[in-house]
Amino acid sequence: MNNIRIGAGLGFYGDAWEPVVTSVERGGVHYVASDHLAELTLAILQKDRQRDPALGYARDVVPMLLRLWPLMQARGVRFVCNAGGLNPQGAGEAVRAAFAAKGWRARIAVVSGDGVLGLLGAHKAPHFFNATPYAQVQERMLFANAYLGAQPIVDALALGADIVITGRVADAALFLAPCVHAFGWKLADASSAQDWNRLAQGLCVGHLLECSGQGAGGNFGSLEAWKSIPDLAHIGYPIAQVEPDGSALICKAPGTGGRINFDTVRQQLLYEVHNPHAYASPDVVLDMSTLQLEDLGQDRVRVSGATGQPRPQQLKVVGGYQDGFKAEVTWGFSWPDAYAKAQIAIGMVRSQLHDKKILHDELFVEFPGLNSAHGALAPVPSDEQLSELNEVWVRMVLRTPSKAAADGFGRLFPWMGLSGPAYTCGFSGLHNSSELLGIWPTLIERSVVEPQVRIALLEVGV
Repeated sequence: MNNIRIGAGLGFYGDAWEPVVTSVERGGVHYVASDHLAELTLAILQKDRQRDPALGYARDVVPMLLRLWPLMQARGVRFVCNAGGLNPQGAGEAVRAAFAAKGWRARIAVVSGDGVLGLLGAHKAPHFFNATPYAQVQERMLFANAYLGAQPIVDALALGADIVITGRVADAALFLAPCVHAFGWKLADASSAQDWNRLAQGLCVGHLLECSGQGAGGNFGSLEAWKSIPDLAHIGYPIAQVEPDGSALICKAPGTGGRINFDTVRQQLLYEVHNPHAYASPDVVLDMSTLQLEDLGQDRVRVSGATGQPRPQQLKVVGGYQDGFKAEVTWGFSWPDAYAKAQIAIGMVRSQLHDKKILHDELFVEFPGLNSAHGALAPVPSDEQLSELNEVWVRMVLRTPSKAAADGFGRLFPWMGLSGPAYTCGFSGLHNSSELLGIWPTLIERSVVEPQVRIALLEVGV
């Protein structure tokens, strides 16, 4: 092929898919790559799976594909996603059942094998950031999944899959795989500088598209420049027109909102990047310092010049373990002296926790509208400014190893409606508590993970 066009799908579980519809209808895409798994999404899916073992996948994949498939099938567009989460087979079966009910035809490939919970104990996988021994959480671990690379997706596309559903695959690998498949790039057997540079360029393309609208001016935070982004209500998700050498034109469907220019592309390029000289993925290590961004105008930016180094021998793992419970309550106080009243009320709650000897690890307090966004970095208003505030809202979160303590936290508040500071209003969350899942990042040798990866082809109406 001379080139392929890859459209961005979702950037997280619950993202909007109407811009994807537009990319399919007006963007001339050959592939859609959809990233449903933000870093903490597996914890959400684990709670789903605890309620129902048949769940554990991103359920938006079914209504999304019901909307997209008739449009994609008519145009020969193929779809790749990691919506399988903790249960790729369940996601595949759910899509197959939904398609069968419509009488549609499709080949759906399911990639599994990223689950590594049973492997971590033998490999004594310490916490990546603080080196805490795995033994401290082993009995409380609920899931652990390695970030797979592009190879199983490439293999699934080679089997003729119209739709590929994976578990925890690295975000950008969803976009790299169509490039490898279409152009015949070397992947597992890459050995030359040319091989690594092409893969690095493909990884760069994936990184620019993996966050849906953010790559087209959404969430753009450049001082006053964010005001110049047009019509975000009808944003067009980015599209990459990729050449056989990996160079790409980043654009979007005509007639859509948002903006593709040097600044928006540059911001997305550096998003979640710790070291731009060594952006590691399961497939290649990208050096961004050699990249060239050429703004061609009319929502078009050409990206070229990436250099790559051999892939790492270890894969990143995200695990989740039981880490106690939380409960939170929010309520407000009005002028006069709203902030001072809030401080008195916080003191009353602290006194009750102490007097009743309620077991807890932390009582977190913040003031929405004052310091929720910036935390300790938020400037503290002067006493005069605080005294003139129309209203102050307080959010208190109790973290505790005791479910009973979390369940009972809300009972500490109602009596203050008549016995606390005046002009209180808007209690919320009095009856809400939930289990906390701690996140366990670590590394594992790829040689013990990749042999367990499997591809299942589910055919419907074929």
